[in-house]
Amino acid sequence: MMQWVLFVPELFYILMAAVFFCASLSRRQQPSRLYIWALTISAVGVVVTVLSARQEGMLFFDAYRVDLYSQLFKLLIAMGTFWVVFSCSELKGVSERQHAEFYFFLSVCTLAMMMLVSSVELLTIYVAIELSSYSLYLLVPMRQRADEYAETGIKYFMIGVTASAFMLFGISLLYGVVQNTYVTEVIRILPTVIHEPAAVVGLILALSGFFFKQALFPFHIWAPDVYQGAANQVTTYIGTASKMAAAAMVIRFVGFSNEASELFVQLLVVLSILSMTFGNLVAIIQKDLKRLLAYSSIAHAGYMMIGILSMTQRGYASAIYYAIAYLVMTYSCFMVIMRVAEDGHNLQIKELAGLHKRSPLLAMTLMLGLFGLAGIPPTVGFTGKFLVFAAALEKGYLALVIIGMVNATISLYYYLIVIKAAYLLEPVHPYPPVPVDSWTRTMSIALVILMVYLGVFPDQFVALTEAAARSLY
Repeated sequence: MMQWVLFVPELFYILMAAVFFCASLSRRQQPSRLYIWALTISAVGVVVTVLSARQEGMLFFDAYRVDLYSQLFKLLIAMGTFWVVFSCSELKGVSERQHAEFYFFLSVCTLAMMMLVSSVELLTIYVAIELSSYSLYLLVPMRQRADEYAETGIKYFMIGVTASAFMLFGISLLYGVVQNTYVTEVIRILPTVIHEPAAVVGLILALSGFFFKQALFPFHIWAPDVYQGAANQVTTYIGTASKMAAAAMVIRFVGFSNEASELFVQLLVVLSILSMTFGNLVAIIQKDLKRLLAYSSIAHAGYMMIGILSMTQRGYASAIYYAIAYLVMTYSCFMVIMRVAEDGHNLQIKELAGLHKRSPLLAMTLMLGLFGLAGIPPTVGFTGKFLVFAAALEKGYLALVIIGMVNATISLYYYLIVIKAAYLLEPVHPYPPVPVDSWTRTMSIALVILMVYLGVFPDQFVALTEAAARSLY
């Protein structure tokens, strides 16, 4: 087999980016035609990624690893991108003259995140994460009335480059200790020197770049403002596809310590507790639905960390399953936001009043998505939390699991506030019915079925995540 075949998904998204780069050079742009192109190409991208799932090998002087683990996350990223593009039929939150650029940066960011999950060399990882970050820095302020949201873009950029600088400094410390930048060598050497302060500090600072993308406390500062300030479709992309890449790299990097440093494990436990608690408590007082989901994402980064810090094959598998569950549940909620706020404005919780009458199907999709995020059976969110907590209990983290369950109970309160608005409140001012076309109806039904099916019959997907976790070693 020719080596370039291993790089087919990435080559495809390079082609997609080239198509929209050429389209952006045209003075006459037709948004409807651009949307059809983007939808078709992104759908083909999912098929290409599926067909490449069983490929294995190394590329670029062994700096790039193609295995089941990376291919699974590439598929999740490709699906997240397709779902976001699917929701762009009414891209009213972005100026029409910027639609081609919007799809271009979306393609480049998807390419960068696919490269990120396969990179196994520190500088390659850094370049990939920077490419994805700078694409997002340009996507976030790309919104109608951009002057009102310019501050959000500047904030995101400044915080992002600061996190990037810390990450690069951490990589330099790791190189100074282990004298190598390849992940396999770092895994082999680091456990023997993990007790050295430079090794611990270097690993923590290197991880800070991924914690930043994952919005784990205290690297979460950007998330609420960016979720609120970005266009709805951009926020959806950040909350779904971008989180998959961050989760993939955190899982791979945490394995570096190999449980050799008790201090490092204790630090991850503290970050997990703070992230869950802070995210859930602050989410309670939010009125803007996107901002609420931002704080919810901070809490879910903490839940996922419970599985990751178990540092066992079952723990990594549970974290991968949780990532899949989070992708489905979060997209379900954001799809409803994009449909209800069709003109692209930020949706307030009170605007959901009477949604069960205006669109029963969207109300049900939102309810199941929020129930899943809260961990209510029989949704996929319940199974995800169960697997994560079970992996932690096997390692003896009983107190951490109890804290996680208490936080899950707290989160139920603010999720129920949203569901209450959709089902029990009557609007003060009458809102118009929410138009739902046949494609959106099909997607909503598919998401509802998927959230329940993954929760009730998780065996095949658990087996897939365990196989992906085995390929890490």
